[in-house]
Amino acid sequence: MRNDKKNIIVELTFDFALRIIEFSEYLRGLNKFEMASQIFRSGTSIGANIREAQNAESKADFIHKFKIAAKEADELTYWLNLCRASKHYPNPPTNSLEELESITKIISKIISSSKKKIIIKSSN
Repeated sequence: MRNDKKNIIVELTFDFALRIIEFSEYLRGLNKFEMASQIFRSGTSIGANIREAQNAESKADFIHKFKIAAKEADELTYWLNLCRASKHYPNPPTNSLEELESITKIISKIISSSKKKIIIKSSN
């Protein structure tokens, strides 16, 4: 299923992961290792799963990988909100939660439109 033309969600999540890496390294510098690890893993996993979906073996596999990316995005939202709410952690980077919400909406739309394609294809 690989398609090498420009892919907005792949690019968005890659760029977002770079910013998450910077924030997790900042947290490591503050000796907040556990939170840094959680944020690093979930924040970089979103794009990794979307990238992996580009090589999916089937439409169902594609959807499954996007669902994993959606779960990782939800988990990252939790960690970033904890940072924002805790007086012991720095706030996440400006606009990171808003950007993550936009990414999540795109992921949800891709999942729903991919499911519709499966339904339409199976009814023909």
